[in-house]
Amino acid sequence: MSAEASVLFDAPGPKARARYRLIAIAGGLVVAALLVWLVLRLADFPAPVGRTPNNQWAPEKWLPFLQPQTWTSYLLPGLWGTLLAAVTAVVASLFFGLLLGIGRLVQIRWVRWACGAFVEFFRAVPVLMMMLFAYYAGLFLLKITGAALPFFGVVVGLTLYNSCVIAELIRSGVNNLPHGQREAGLAIGLTPLRTLVTILLPQAVTAMLPSMVSQLVVILKDSALGSMISYLDLLRSGTYLSTAYGNLIPTMIVLATMYILVNSALTRLAGWIQNRLRRGPRAVAAPATGGMVPSVASEPVVPATIMPPPEQRER
Repeated sequence: MSAEASVLFDAPGPKARARYRLIAIAGGLVVAALLVWLVLRLADFPAPVGRTPNNQWAPEKWLPFLQPQTWTSYLLPGLWGTLLAAVTAVVASLFFGLLLGIGRLVQIRWVRWACGAFVEFFRAVPVLMMMLFAYYAGLFLLKITGAALPFFGVVVGLTLYNSCVIAELIRSGVNNLPHGQREAGLAIGLTPLRTLVTILLPQAVTAMLPSMVSQLVVILKDSALGSMISYLDLLRSGTYLSTAYGNLIPTMIVLATMYILVNSALTRLAGWIQNRLRRGPRAVAAPATGGMVPSVASEPVVPATIMPPPEQRER
């Protein structure tokens, strides 16, 4: 086995590297061909016989995005609706997810079972079904009307599902910590709950932050399901725009670009927060030596034995 071998398999040889290179080139050509075919089909090329070509790349399809009315009447209000629902659901999901995660880790058995049943149930229900349930519950039980009704349905549906996912992330993060962390807290006189809250949870949240950030991005994308219950988000505003101007494909491309930019900004912000947390008070500082380098301890001097060696003893 070569020195560059990984844990699972040996490093590829010259023939294997050449084969992998050919497969990569062939895959790239196939993807490029599919992209060219897609571009031509969107351009309605070749032109059909007997009907007017529907070229999605025509300038008149993209000119509405250069008009201020398109942004002020459609895209920006939809983006605000998406961000408002997502931010509200993120805050609520973090709060209830933290409570459910603590509930699944406490020593009280009935609390642990109740939180576990709640988490397992709502993790198994589709998000759209929970939005519909919250929408009709708000309509018939809480008597919510107007624009607040679809907003209530979107936020409650996203919160119910994503708080359960965050609770599982917190529980797995705490369980993956070394057992000595909990034992150290109990040894200094802390109660199990205080040990969990002050010692285990901060470390678990820091360790599971990448997974939690991924779940927050999922919340932002799942908010598009709110268009099914008439919530005015970015997707529904784009649907109205494409209906008004007859440019469905360009509108979807612009909406996808906006979603990618927002999710990328959220990911970068979360990465910055993660780096700040890891450079925080948990960083181990070097011991102060006062500018002096400690010398290596010398071997102890062992005194000579009083009793003479055996060959020198009198018989």
